[in-house]
Amino acid sequence: MKKLLSNNQGIALVTSLMLTLISLTIVMAVMYMITLSTQQSGMAKRYKSALEASYGGTDIVMKELVPEILKNVGSATLFDDLKTKYALMNLDVSADVTVQQCIQQKLNLQFSEWAACTALNTSINPKEQPDLTFRLQAANGAPYTVYAKIVDTLRGNTDMSGLQLEGAGVAESLTVLNPKNIPYVYRMEIQAERSTNAAEQGNMTVVYAY
Repeated sequence: MKKLLSNNQGIALVTSLMLTLISLTIVMAVMYMITLSTQQSGMAKRYKSALEASYGGTDIVMKELVPEILKNVGSATLFDDLKTKYALMNLDVSADVTVQQCIQQKLNLQFSEWAACTALNTSINPKEQPDLTFRLQAANGAPYTVYAKIVDTLRGNTDMSGLQLEGAGVAESLTVLNPKNIPYVYRMEIQAERSTNAAEQGNMTVVYAY
């Protein structure tokens, strides 16, 4: 019995197996962290691309589409003309006459005066009955679909006539003050998402003084 208790044969094997197990655990942990880091980097890159698409969509809406609509806001063929002019980016506007009337009201009336708009038209989710939808081509991969919706409108310091406001300075001088004309202030919700993967998206809330 004493001989059996003092027998150390097999200890080296057990020790080597334990060291191997520990080494494998460390290697697996390192591989997991590398994989996780790669995934996070990829997600950050995709989000940044979607956010840049949101920025681009915002510029197009506020610097191209809104001024174009306001120039012809009373035209009966306004949205058909708009879709034809911007056909290359697949511009889409609902064919529903009531929805089109709602969009026109959003552009030149305050929120409380949007008589043609429903709860869907005014929700802050840009994908729920968007005012405008169009596509932006990506440098790599599928294009981005941009959803844009005006959710609030305030009147500014002038109308659309282009007349300058005039007034005296604080020291009773005769200097004419010419503040910048701001007919309307819009709050808009923008969402850009990869057309093949809705999880790749960027959202923006924009306050724009026209």
